[in-house]
Amino acid sequence: MSNDLAFTHRFAPAGRREAAPLLLLHGTGGDENDLLPLGQSIAPGAALLSPRGKVLEHGMPRFFRRLAEGVFDEEDVRRRANELADFVAAASKRHDLGAPVALGYSNGANIAAAMLLLRPEALDGAMLLRAMVPLRDVPKANLTGKPVLILSGQSDPIIPPDNSARLAALLTNAGARVQQCTLPIGHALSQADVTLAREWIHEQAAAVLPTE
Repeated sequence: MSNDLAFTHRFAPAGRREAAPLLLLHGTGGDENDLLPLGQSIAPGAALLSPRGKVLEHGMPRFFRRLAEGVFDEEDVRRRANELADFVAAASKRHDLGAPVALGYSNGANIAAAMLLLRPEALDGAMLLRAMVPLRDVPKANLTGKPVLILSGQSDPIIPPDNSARLAALLTNAGARVQQCTLPIGHALSQADVTLAREWIHEQAAAVLPTE
């Protein structure tokens, strides 16, 4: 664990150099350790960069402030997304990584979506698990060709299905290659999330392999 580079974080070096690095972004109340097993399961051998959110809500780490459940402090979202993008750039330079693919859950997925819109160069793609539209005033972003997976829960009590659909449309309109799947579950993660994310990251890796 390290607390330099502006964020307390964990870094696990790559076991396979060809595997895309993952940026792991936890949900409310998580920390830099939470998604390490998930990242290892989804992308074995990938380098893993896992920061802890700096905002505390009743003692629980988050990546940005919210005013109520589902109501974000959008000024803070913008500031924190830029701060996180700067951290990713510095950590990538230190560890000799390319731009990572974000793997975010809930609050972590929302900050990843904000990074895509505000700092698209910081990420090479994203897996957004239980994400919602992070900003009402959406900036014009060029996400041409960036792959994005959105996994939603049909019975999610926090995120209405139409909100996830709006996020998918928003990213698609910015040029991203979006795959969205709504699972018959709630807000918690399931084995289906792991399976779908693993298949998706494998497909992305296969798509960039040279052909003979």
